[in-house]
Amino acid sequence: MARAVPETHDEILAAAARRFAVTGYKGTSLQDIAREVGVSKATVLYHFANKEALLCELMAPAIAMLEALDARLAGHGGAGAQRVAAEGFVDLAVRFRREIALLRGEFPDLLQQPAFAHIQQISERLIAAFAGHSDRPAARIAALVVLAGIAETCGEFLDIPDEELRPALLAVARRALEPTA
Repeated sequence: MARAVPETHDEILAAAARRFAVTGYKGTSLQDIAREVGVSKATVLYHFANKEALLCELMAPAIAMLEALDARLAGHGGAGAQRVAAEGFVDLAVRFRREIALLRGEFPDLLQQPAFAHIQQISERLIAAFAGHSDRPAARIAALVVLAGIAETCGEFLDIPDEELRPALLAVARRALEPTA
């Protein structure tokens, strides 16, 4: 009996996530994913146009949450922007820490792909919000360190429960970011 299409689709996504986590996005081929699922490469291509389409679907919920955070930040400045940015990004990073972990080390390369190009502009606005929209170098440096640190920490500490990780990250962010007027 043939497998149900939605089941195969989800199995391919799950296998891609596992392979990307082990060998990285670049180091994973469609054939690797097909082999893990036990289907042909043609079956993978039936469900996904290419490897980038697989990654896009895996990352779609995280990107949607990032875009929503970006929209919320538009109405805030100074300390309000810092608070919304810190809380929103920590929530995103904790919720999607497995996705962050599978992209560790490959994020700059992925931003070069057309489907992810807009993430660079969102990242720049997020850093500005973390800095309280200050143009002072110290504020911008702290903002980038905090942003990158949150992402790296979430990707590293997959074993720490959300209810412990979230307050710890917010406490570090509050200490590291310069207060703004």
